[in-house]
Amino acid sequence: MELKHVIPNMEKTFGNLEFAGENKVEQRRINGRMAVISCSYNLYSDVQRADDIIVVLPATAGEKNFEVEEKVRLINPKITAEGYKIGNRGFTNQC
Repeated sequence: MELKHVIPNMEKTFGNLEFAGENKVEQRRINGRMAVISCSYNLYSDVQRADDIIVVLPATAGEKNFEVEEKVRLINPKITAEGYKIGNRGFTNQC
């Protein structure tokens, strides 16, 4: 059985969230032009370490502009995991 995602209890899992800054913008060439596919953002949490929370939004969600440390609320969040290997060892990133 494949795990596609987990829907968290936001208050228990992340507590209060604050904007910590932009992370990465993923782009691809579509019909010869560069197009934004997704944007990721860093968040602070009073429950989790700040460097552990990265939110990825599809380009269809539109551009998000927040001030640093402005309170944010996630709508319909899903936690996913990415796996990769280095040599013979396996690692995961939670997204």
